[in-house]
Amino acid sequence: MQLTRYFIIELASMTTTHSPPERVLVIDKDTARSALLEQALKDQGYEVVCRLHDTEGLISRVEQIRPDIIIIELDSPDRDVLEHMATLNSHIPRPVVMFAETGDSQTIQKAIKAGVSAYVVDGMSPDRIQSIMDVAAARFREFQALRSELNDVRSELEDHKQLDQAKRLIMKHQKCTEDKAYSAMRKMAMDQGKTMTQIAKNIISVLEMLD
Repeated sequence: MQLTRYFIIELASMTTTHSPPERVLVIDKDTARSALLEQALKDQGYEVVCRLHDTEGLISRVEQIRPDIIIIELDSPDRDVLEHMATLNSHIPRPVVMFAETGDSQTIQKAIKAGVSAYVVDGMSPDRIQSIMDVAAARFREFQALRSELNDVRSELEDHKQLDQAKRLIMKHQKCTEDKAYSAMRKMAMDQGKTMTQIAKNIISVLEMLD
């Protein structure tokens, strides 16, 4: 019995898989400072996959190396940096931690609006990296969930708008009631194996040309 238990424990230990380290992209024009940051990240179990001097061409580099998180270390973000962050957040969003030497409330607000997940003033401190990275990742996930929910609501509202428009067009051209117009759309959707939204778009494209 003990021998069987021993083999089970050994098998479990052999088959246990460890998740790969999170891949980090570091951006800092100060080479010495970025080297210290890279070492601090490695000490915390992160993998630094690339070090850049600035944010020029950031989108293409992120698309190429697919980092899990991005760290930017600078004195203070200028307009170009914030524009690059906003573009990144729109096209290929990633958690972004920004270590800055200074930062007034207006600058911090602009950075957060541009997609920065965590803005840390007074520079990088090795003993705080893990907690800062965890907070940034959590905020990023929360923001992405809210963005997805908002997009779903917008899509649903747009679908309802198109359904109402198609229904009004049918009522106008067929001189029928709202219920009959809706029933006609539902029958078309069932007969053609399409969604009501797809049918509504087709109706709008056809009947609007007749107006």
